[in-house]
Amino acid sequence: MTVHDVARSLPGIPALKDLCRSIAMLETVLNPASEFRIHAFDREWSETEETALMDDGSGNDYAIVFSPAGAYIRGFDHESPMSPYVEDGPWPGVVDSVPVAFREYVTEPAFADEEMPRITACLWRGATDAHWHTGEIDFPDDNDDPDGSDWLFHLLTEGTPEAFRTWAEDYYETSVDLDAIRHVYAFRPLDGELIARLNPKTSLAEVSAEAARIGYPVDDKP
Repeated sequence: MTVHDVARSLPGIPALKDLCRSIAMLETVLNPASEFRIHAFDREWSETEETALMDDGSGNDYAIVFSPAGAYIRGFDHESPMSPYVEDGPWPGVVDSVPVAFREYVTEPAFADEEMPRITACLWRGATDAHWHTGEIDFPDDNDDPDGSDWLFHLLTEGTPEAFRTWAEDYYETSVDLDAIRHVYAFRPLDGELIARLNPKTSLAEVSAEAARIGYPVDDKP
């Protein structure tokens, strides 16, 4: 799989935003302490922009910027043969055709190492576009996942509660209630009972601040 396959598999912008919020909310409940948490969502990244973030702590990450112009996605796999550190700059075609509306994110300091964009995969979609776009890229030969897109974005391209449960049970080494995951993936309000099914060691009070940051609905009625 490459970024071209990801572009064909991702949902539209509103559905992708809700999916990112659900993933961030679920992981917050599973791991209220931010240490070792991989996924996050910030609905107030700026006055006009929201971000979904993934950082595995091992040098690999992605960021999705949701703005009035649409959405911009960048991913970085540090072991990819397309790493900008190999070629002293982004692989040809990866960011060459990023439109003006999203161009500032290519060199955004939060997504770069000094002036080097940390990027091996890039997609974008205008607010009125019918599909996701990528650059025209000549990928390295003999590599099934040359830009890291397959594993970086698999929770987003699969987009199912089952995919999240498989990931979460492997990462946190504990069983996770599938019906509770489905509840959150449906973007239904979070309450104390649901939280207890996901993680009996936490509470609504403990995750409510992060829910507000994510923009996830909460039912705090007793």
